[in-house]
Amino acid sequence: MQHHHVKVRGGAGALRPASAWFPADLWLRKLLQFAKAHTVMIVAFAAAAITSVIVPVDAAYLGYFDFKTLACLFCVLAVVCALKNIQFFYILAKKIVQCFRNARLSVLALVYITFIGSMLIANDMALLTFLPLGYFVLSTTGKEKYMAFTFIMQNIAANLGGMLTPFGNPQNLYLYTKFQIPNLEFMGIMLLPFLLAVGLITVCCLVFVKAEPLEVADEKVTLPVGRTVLYMALFALSIAIVFRGIPYWLGLVIIPLVLFFADRKALKMVDYPLLLTFVFFFIFAGNMARIDVVRQLLSGLLEKNTLLFSVVSCQFISNVPSAILLSQFTGNYADLLVGVNIGGTGTLIASLASLITFTEYTKHNPEKTGYYVKLFTAFNFGFLIILTGVMMIVG
Repeated sequence: MQHHHVKVRGGAGALRPASAWFPADLWLRKLLQFAKAHTVMIVAFAAAAITSVIVPVDAAYLGYFDFKTLACLFCVLAVVCALKNIQFFYILAKKIVQCFRNARLSVLALVYITFIGSMLIANDMALLTFLPLGYFVLSTTGKEKYMAFTFIMQNIAANLGGMLTPFGNPQNLYLYTKFQIPNLEFMGIMLLPFLLAVGLITVCCLVFVKAEPLEVADEKVTLPVGRTVLYMALFALSIAIVFRGIPYWLGLVIIPLVLFFADRKALKMVDYPLLLTFVFFFIFAGNMARIDVVRQLLSGLLEKNTLLFSVVSCQFISNVPSAILLSQFTGNYADLLVGVNIGGTGTLIASLASLITFTEYTKHNPEKTGYYVKLFTAFNFGFLIILTGVMMIVG
């Protein structure tokens, strides 16, 4: 029996097998890349789907969704993407780093910028913006030895810096909206852990980085004035929506409409998988709250120690899903709020932001993955133990 191989003539006279036109392995690779990049969203979808079998879809599902949280998150993310496209944060941060002339102060500046950035533009966006700046500063000045430490401190700063404001972390925005926490009360609850985090981060940077001379190259980069003013106005509008100064539906009309004409790319860049992750976790948490055994178990555990149980929960299922799930079973929002914020330190999966930092570091230093994980674990659990211990003593 003869086997006939079909050949297809490609460019430059080359012969290619017909199967080359249908690269199944390429689709598989793309699918795996997507799954790797959006693991939490896929897990959230699976959790929602499984619990939907136990609790069949009905009219009560509509009550699961916190539409204001989703609207606020979308508005803030869209404006931040527009500001990022004009390099607003990068230029601002670079100017600050250029003011310092030694490694210790430059690393402190990078970490503080990430800390403050997480309060204004959310922790994951702060890392996506400022980690490349950290890499640029350290690699161009020959200070690569501080790379892992700086990335880890930026990561901790992003997770803990956002805790002071309702829009600093996605879980904050959700809990702030769900429990209708007054603004001053919110900041009062988070002030002590916030100040503790600032102190710990500062001490670490002063102890572990030497005051070695360092020069950052100066390059002329300017901001487009018109767009900067427009986007800052939109940012002010999105913050006013978060603080309940303006109805959220108004922002949901104005911000996408303005960006549609000013910067459509920003609308495409919004982290839609994060928004979908919220949607899926709303379904999962809503269903779990309707399962009697689960409700009794989680309510009992949270009654014993809301702070400790929420911190432990973050280590296994991350801080955002912990906030959404556990909020169904307790009214003690103060301890829950503190727990899901300081609980973002610890394991690599305790916060989505930590996975962003890990990916960014290993992209530049693939041979140092083990070293990074050891250092990350040591610092993160150090912060977690100190912060949890102090807050439990105070509480």
